[in-house]
Amino acid sequence: MALIVQKFGGTSVGTVERIEQVAEKVKKFRDGGDDIIVVVSAMSGETNRLIDLAKQISEQPVARELDVMVSTGEQVTIALLAMALIKRGVPAVSYTGNQVRILTDNAHTKARILQIDAQRIQRDIKAGRVVVVAGFQGVDEKGNITTLGRGGSDTTGVALAAALKADECQIYTDVDGVYTTDPRVVAKAQRLDKITFEEMLEMASLGSKVLQIRAVEFAGKYSVPLRVLHSFQEGPGTLITLDEEESMEQPIISGIAFNRDEAKLTIRGVPDTPGVAFKILGPISAANVEVDMIVQNVAHDNTTDFTFTVHRNDYNNALQVLQGIAAEMGAREVIGDTDIAKVSIVGVGMRSHAGVASRMFEALAKENINIQMISTSEIKVSVVIEEKYLELAVRALHTAFELDAPAGNTAE
Repeated sequence: MALIVQKFGGTSVGTVERIEQVAEKVKKFRDGGDDIIVVVSAMSGETNRLIDLAKQISEQPVARELDVMVSTGEQVTIALLAMALIKRGVPAVSYTGNQVRILTDNAHTKARILQIDAQRIQRDIKAGRVVVVAGFQGVDEKGNITTLGRGGSDTTGVALAAALKADECQIYTDVDGVYTTDPRVVAKAQRLDKITFEEMLEMASLGSKVLQIRAVEFAGKYSVPLRVLHSFQEGPGTLITLDEEESMEQPIISGIAFNRDEAKLTIRGVPDTPGVAFKILGPISAANVEVDMIVQNVAHDNTTDFTFTVHRNDYNNALQVLQGIAAEMGAREVIGDTDIAKVSIVGVGMRSHAGVASRMFEALAKENINIQMISTSEIKVSVVIEEKYLELAVRALHTAFELDAPAGNTAE
């Protein structure tokens, strides 16, 4: 008998019919002898609907009241799923984050979990009940309802699995696992049987949308085995684990991630003096803009060109700040580019293989794709290229690193 935490996202519980299907799946595990805790999101589109309602009252709703409002979406889902289970003869009980006592800090709309009181759930499990918990929400020390930010239900599931020392946390979604890259871009993409937390964290941070970064971080920190599965199709999914040993027998590269939401900014002709990087990036950080990749080139005339990338949504804000910096520092010019994308190769096998980066650059060169920026770590290499070449680059790299599925085994 195993203790399993199962998390179902918004599309998985998007209608009453789908909630009934989820209940059938949970019942099957329960009938097999497993103890089950289910974490659910709000029904698909419900959180957006609630936020839109709030914005009809105020363009910038008070964060505390917004949390009170949007947390109701999950409350509907947990009650419906508990009803569906009870109808099938499965003893079940639903809990909000407050009832479980998922204690968070007081950062409304983006709270972080501090502690979980698992005693109530443990009593229900011993009594033979399936416990259905609202994802995405908690409560601060003063009893105020808080929410964990978009994708917070994944984090709730992993946190509960850690607190209860569950055998596995299963994340059910609309894909049947983690793929070597997006199957919509590369038809020969393959589902991975296993991937390490480290690789998954890199993939998530570099553009893969399968799992939320915070959930992967949490799972890695507390050694919670994670499995990504399809909500309505049978299959083994992908196991995310600490174990690297078997990964060493797999290809050097586990996957290729990409991100279209990139923008590039360059300030040219800045005096090359100590502290120049802080003088540029300090005000950018103060404007709450996150910087990704950075390149600095020193010229012969004792000036430097400083280039960095930001999320495309932050481009106009960052450009305005940079123009002010340029005026203060006497820089020659500021230029920007929103037609770029980032492509990354990820794999723990890089640690034991030389020449991975050069193999990547050779594959791109063969397709006449120019590399604008490069960033590396122990297990990843990222490049910035023109966005129009993104899909060509991903397909070329997928083939170059021998990730293509054998004939007749391509992704749907």
